[in-house]
This record gives sequence, structure tokens and C-alpha cells, in this order.
Amino acid sequence: MILLKNATVVNAGGMQQTDVLTDGEIITRIAPNIECFGAEVIDCDGKLVFPGFIDMHCHLREPGQTHKEDIRSGSLAALAGGYTTVCCMPNTDPPIDNGGAVAYIRKRSAECGNADVLPVGCITRGQKGEELAEFGHMKAQGAIAVSDDGLPVDSGAVMLNALKYAKTFGLTLLSHSEDKSISGNGVVNAGENATASGLRGIPKAAESAAVARDVLLAEEAGARLHVCHVSTAESVDIIRQAKKRGVKVTCETCPHYFAATDDEILSYNTNAKINPPLRGERDVDAIVQGIADGTIDVIATDHAPHHFDEKNKEFDYAPFGTVGLETAFSVAYTRLVLTETIKLSDLCRLMSAAPASILGLTDRGRIEVGARADMVIVDPDDEYTVDTAYFKSKGKNSLFDGWRLNGSVVGVIVKGEKKQI
Repeated sequence: MILLKNATVVNAGGMQQTDVLTDGEIITRIAPNIECFGAEVIDCDGKLVFPGFIDMHCHLREPGQTHKEDIRSGSLAALAGGYTTVCCMPNTDPPIDNGGAVAYIRKRSAECGNADVLPVGCITRGQKGEELAEFGHMKAQGAIAVSDDGLPVDSGAVMLNALKYAKTFGLTLLSHSEDKSISGNGVVNAGENATASGLRGIPKAAESAAVARDVLLAEEAGARLHVCHVSTAESVDIIRQAKKRGVKVTCETCPHYFAATDDEILSYNTNAKINPPLRGERDVDAIVQGIADGTIDVIATDHAPHHFDEKNKEFDYAPFGTVGLETAFSVAYTRLVLTETIKLSDLCRLMSAAPASILGLTDRGRIEVGARADMVIVDPDDEYTVDTAYFKSKGKNSLFDGWRLNGSVVGVIVKGEKKQI
């Protein structure tokens, strides 16, 4: 048993000053002045207690690319960032496109015993965009959703069938919305900074045109669609209008899309090479507005670890991606809450409640009696400088290395067990 005393509990519906008692894996009591003989007491005076954060979108690289990350190191990084549940994308080697591969991820997660790792299965076999993967078998082995993230499904016919198939099995489809015929061999956002740096640009339409297609296909299928890593003003508006029409669409953005612009590429910092790319000020403002008005449902990390030698190359040849599990909360708290763009309860919705709802994780995402005892304790007054040398992740390729941020994770409880972070 664990007893949290003097906690400021943050739920999507509001905040309260209270104590929280767990017994086994479940929250059993929430009330002021709880006394429980034999419980481990954690004094949370001056701290915030959130439901464990849930990352809908991260890359843990296992199997096949464990020099970048593996399930153990990635799930430890998750704990350090306050995540108690993470969904790993299937662009591994080989891809997670069958029930056996899904079962392997679940087995490794249980063996590691850190944050709960839920595998996302492929939409298509081998991520080739041609033949649908075995949705039913993957779900039976524990797949939480399907995606070909890292690659788009180019064929509209295949995507439409995938949406219908996902609906049949009660799975959410997570879409990497990109028109590769538009993005081509670009490496940064098309615009003044691309021109100034001499780097090849990716037009914003590479994302927004694909988002429009996927939204229309979801509307046609009557299926649930979740759009990954939204980065443009046009994408936000397309999704906003679709929601007004009643389309079953949700979406996510990532901290780098509301905290940084493509000015970061002017120093040729390869940690700023991300797909979709960092955008301009107008897009950042639109992302922030989309978060504030509820168009954007989720803050995900798109945690994409790479080995130092892979990123330590000329910009054109370095891989896309930045790590994010260990900084996401602090970036969001600093850039959204402290600026009074959103409230703490909104941040809980974006990082805990909404991901749980979208993925059908009915036992988590909230702090209430009967819910799974997944909680994160945060010191809102701590100010620190990001230093990747202390990251639990194998990947040190953080856009936020050296940034000054507020709010740090000081404790994590997963299924009623206090974890070392």
C-alpha cells in the first residue's frame, strides 16, 4: 500500500487537495487526512500529482535497432518523464506486422517491469503499403492500435480498406499523413530558412493534403482516425472543420511543434531535423491555438532515438527525429501552463485522459477510486537545464538539450508500485 499525503491531485475535470491511498494495483480511497497503518507514506506537500502520462506515439527500436534504443532503456526513459504507459510504433526491423511480433513486445515489457509498453501493429505487411496486416491476430496478442508510422499509406484504396478493417476490430488507426510525392527528398520546412541554409524544403502541403485525404476517407468509412504529429496551420484547420462535421477524428502534436520554429535549423543542428519538419511562427501559433481550443486532443512525444554517430553527420544525411520522453512534460508545462495558455487540468487531458480515452484504456488516465494506480508526482517549482548526459534513453539527440525548463518529475507509481527514476 502507498499513501500520498497532502497531494494536489490534477485530473482533467479539475484539481483538489487530498490524500490518495492505493492497495495493490488499484486506487482505493481519496479523501483528506487518510490514516493507514502499514502503508508507505509519500509526502506530496507542494507537489502536483497527475494520472500517469500516456504517450500514444514513441519509437523504442526493438527488435532490430537496439543500438538506438530498446524496450528496457525506452521504458526507463518513459518513467523518467512521468510516463506510465507508452505505445511503441511498429517501424522496427522486422516491422511489428503479426501477432507473434506483438506478443514479443508485450513479453519484453513484462520482463522489464518499467512503464507499460503497448505495441502498435502495422497497417500493412512490412509497411509496404500494399497488403493489410493481420489486425485481428495482432489485437488478440495485445496490439493497442495500428499504424505504418514512419511511412504513409500512399494508396487511398488501401487506406480506406484499412479504416474499415480497423473499425471491424475496434482498433484506432494512427495515420502518418504525408504525401511523399510532395515531400520528396526535402529535409526541412520549405521557406525562408530553407533558402537561407541551402537545405531542401518540404512544402506544408505534403502534410496538409494527406491529412485532408485521410479525414475524408475516415468520414467515408465511418471509422476512427487519429492523425499523428500535426505540425501545420492548415492541418489544424482541416481537423477542426472535420470535427464540426462529426467525423471521428482525433489528433496529436508534439512539444517541438509548439515550442520551437525552423529557426533551429539555421545552426545546422541535426537534432532539429524532424519529420514532419519544424515549421514557422504562423504554424506554431496555430498549433498553440489548436491546443487551447481543443482541436488538438493529445500531446505525444514521437520519441525517435538515434545513435550519436548517425546524427553526427551533414544535415542532409542525418536521420529524422528527436527524443522526447524525458522532456515532454517540462516543455508543455513551461510553454503552455506557465504562459497561461492552458490550465493544469487541460495538460492532464492532453497527456493522460485523452490518450486513455482514444485508445480505450478505461482503467487509467484519471485519479479516482477503482482506477489503476498509475500516478506521477511533479515538482512545479523546480527549474533545471536539460542535460542529455543524464538521460535514461540511449538516444541523446534532443532538440531541447541545454534549454532551461520548469517542472520536473520526482516520483512515479505504476500499478501501485513506486518506481526508481
